[in-house]
Amino acid sequence: MNPVNDLIVCLSGQGVYRVGDDDERVVLNPGDAMLIPAYTRFRGMRGEGTDRYTGIAQHFAMELFGRGDLLKQLLLKRSVRLPDWGFNGPIVRNYRETAPTGTTTLLQHHQFMIILLAFIETAFIAWQRPEDVPDTQDQLSVQIMLVASRLSADPVGSGVEEALAKLPYNRDYFRRAFKERMGLTPNKFRELKRMEFAASRLGMGLTVKAVAAELGYADPYYFSRMFKRFIGSSPLSYREKPESDGTN
Repeated sequence: MNPVNDLIVCLSGQGVYRVGDDDERVVLNPGDAMLIPAYTRFRGMRGEGTDRYTGIAQHFAMELFGRGDLLKQLLLKRSVRLPDWGFNGPIVRNYRETAPTGTTTLLQHHQFMIILLAFIETAFIAWQRPEDVPDTQDQLSVQIMLVASRLSADPVGSGVEEALAKLPYNRDYFRRAFKERMGLTPNKFRELKRMEFAASRLGMGLTVKAVAAELGYADPYYFSRMFKRFIGSSPLSYREKPESDGTN
């Protein structure tokens, strides 16, 4: 039992879990994901087959602007097969293979948001009960959180207009509400997340020119100015320094 939520994704082998007070049996095969809500009893074991059971199990919370955990407001399937496994599978594998021993990295945060959003969108059934449907401002807060998560999760993918495409709100009204809660307009928030992603890529040793191109900037100098505006220092200061061999 954990005081936060757990998202479990199977990469190989088979996992068998007993979850909740009713001891629900859940079987995970490669590509399957399961959410275990906070304070839920569970136990797991390796399932059938000879393949080693591997995957990820990540603790997390989704605080909604001080209004509590978003997931408590949603009725979700216990487990689902993640959609587009050809895309999401490599992300899960990379997330596992690059897991640090300490704090989650910025790149891992982006990767986890992609995985989590894929799970929520696939597992969503309804709000918990009709009387639990949030009021107008709560609904707006949920939509702001989801848009912010999408922009954070895929900084080199879909733009702001794509993220806002299906919102049941006037665009100008939503942009004002987004800025009020997030401190930035959707466009500037996305650019900040793109520059944070760029900082992570630079830290991996990529050149400024390569990262600029990855983000769609034809001019590395313009990219450098944008980077400094949002991050506060030049891209070169984030480049991974080669280890010294003691010679000059």
